Amino acid sequence: MKQDDQIDEAALERLIPAFYARARADAEIGPLFDAAVHDWSDHLEKLVAFWSSVMLTSGRYKGSPMAAHLKHKAAITPAMFDRWLAIWAETTGEMLAPAAATALQAKAARIAESLQLALFFRLDDPGRRAA
Repeated sequence: MKQDDQIDEAALERLIPAFYARARADAEIGPLFDAAVHDWSDHLEKLVAFWSSVMLTSGRYKGSPMAAHLKHKAAITPAMFDRWLAIWAETTGEMLAPAAATALQAKAARIAESLQLALFFRLDDPGRRAA
């Protein structure tokens, strides 16, 4: 059931748990999330606060997504970001009006790109070829 074009706290409180239920059930990324997250109730609250801060500029989120992902760097692959984004697009597209879904998808893509640059691209990597 799609809501109106607005992204609000209520929409995020519906979207985030639904999305992570799908992500956790996914064969590719589910095991990573289940290994990394020990208190899903607390984690979902943090994620709603994160998206509220990102999309609504609420300032509710107090944390470091980069640090959280760096702790699990050894288990994360670039393909996992693609899978996460695909499930995100599917879920937002089903649950939200097109304008809201598109806004959330665009923001997620930019965040994923930033995280991947931090996790997988290092200028001081000795294995990197000189230009």
